[in-house]
Amino acid sequence: MKPGFTYRTATVGIGLALLISSCQLNRTEQDSIRELTVLYTNDEHGWMEGMETGRGAAHLFGLWQRQEGYTEDGPFLILSGGDNFTGPAISTWVEGESMVEILNAMHYDAAAVGNHEFDFGLEELRQRTEEADYPYLSANTRWRENHRVPLEMGILPFTIKQVNDLRVGIIGLTTTSTPTSGSPLNTTELEFIDYETALRETVAEIDTGKLDLLFVIAHVCMRELEPLAQRVKDLNIDLMGGGHCNELIAREVAGTVLVEGGYNFTAYAKAQFSYDIANKRLVSADYSTSYNVMGAENNEISAIVRKWSDVSERSLADVLAYNSVELQRRSGELGQLVIDSWLLSDPTADIALTNAGGIRSDLPAGIITLSTLIGMMPFDNSIIAVNVSGAAIEAALTTGRRPLVAGLRQRGDVWILEKADEPLESDREYRVLLNSYMYAGGDNFHGIAEANPDGYDTGTNYRQPFLDWLRSQHTTAQNPLRF
Repeated sequence: MKPGFTYRTATVGIGLALLISSCQLNRTEQDSIRELTVLYTNDEHGWMEGMETGRGAAHLFGLWQRQEGYTEDGPFLILSGGDNFTGPAISTWVEGESMVEILNAMHYDAAAVGNHEFDFGLEELRQRTEEADYPYLSANTRWRENHRVPLEMGILPFTIKQVNDLRVGIIGLTTTSTPTSGSPLNTTELEFIDYETALRETVAEIDTGKLDLLFVIAHVCMRELEPLAQRVKDLNIDLMGGGHCNELIAREVAGTVLVEGGYNFTAYAKAQFSYDIANKRLVSADYSTSYNVMGAENNEISAIVRKWSDVSERSLADVLAYNSVELQRRSGELGQLVIDSWLLSDPTADIALTNAGGIRSDLPAGIITLSTLIGMMPFDNSIIAVNVSGAAIEAALTTGRRPLVAGLRQRGDVWILEKADEPLESDREYRVLLNSYMYAGGDNFHGIAEANPDGYDTGTNYRQPFLDWLRSQHTTAQNPLRF
């Protein structure tokens, strides 16, 4: 945002505001006005097929073409707030390669690096950045060794786009919670510095005098972006896009438009800017949100989705079980089934722990395939076996985020070991199973590894015991699982 009078308005009243504004412009000034529309999504998580029929990537792109008038050479920027890859099997099984092809075909101009971009390792992320026609941005992701942005991985601090005679600078940010909310083992070589420091360093590096608009795309929740926008008001940032918390928001704070586009391609945010290139000033900004409904399916995107769906189904069509009723991921019953299966798989263990965040979708009614299970539990986490004290276990259950527990039950304020039907003893050691994400400190479960850093990695994926349990039920279409 450049010095001078700035006219901003929300969606309500925009027609009147623009009418009043336009009356003040002579013909020459009108000729110098340039429009730019930003279409913004985040946390797509591989849901190119859509969580519901008619709400996938092909329908969203068709909606943009029909409702927003999008054309590839028009005055548009399509931006993502990150977390593109990890989700259903159509993306997870190929480590995000399919999603990059989708985002390429949808003509995304830039994406922030999200915490889940690291799920498949640094080398896989580097491959995805090479395949992308758009840059992955994060100014606050740095190598621990030299504190530099990891350009070797294809991550850039910023990019500059030329659209409709406008030069637009775009800076990326990644949530500082990545070491505990992403894959801790995959980010040990990296650090994620605070947002304000990264922004000020990067703005100083950019020749902002040659920019017309300055944007930030951040895999950062709105509760952090709002105060950040106030603290960096002097940087004249026109747009901040968020992510990570799956919110659908469009508002203005401290002279900056803040947007977040929901999740899983179910919605998007829009910001429209009118800029006077002759006088180097922003005339108006309009912002809104919309749901991905009633979009006409784009044939090109549909063909790409079908291609990757075929790849996924051919590889993962093995039927594991038949189910009579849907179990929702947040119901508690599904999580308990999953973690109970761990103890069934290893009778030597006393307790099993996993995090609710490792279950990413519901268990549907009907046929359950390997593809279903990978979409439900998409991470490459293995099961760690470790001996730790009762005190360490209780501390982890207190500090950890949304634990799922097998082998223990609560009786008032006391944890009871189910195997012996006796209280957990603080100074006694127990054999515990937990996933590698938690053992590395993910979701604030750092206490287990601190108590015993010599846990044994079984090499068993965290979904495998549940997969084995499903198969062991010998269900049929006539005799499905019943809950």
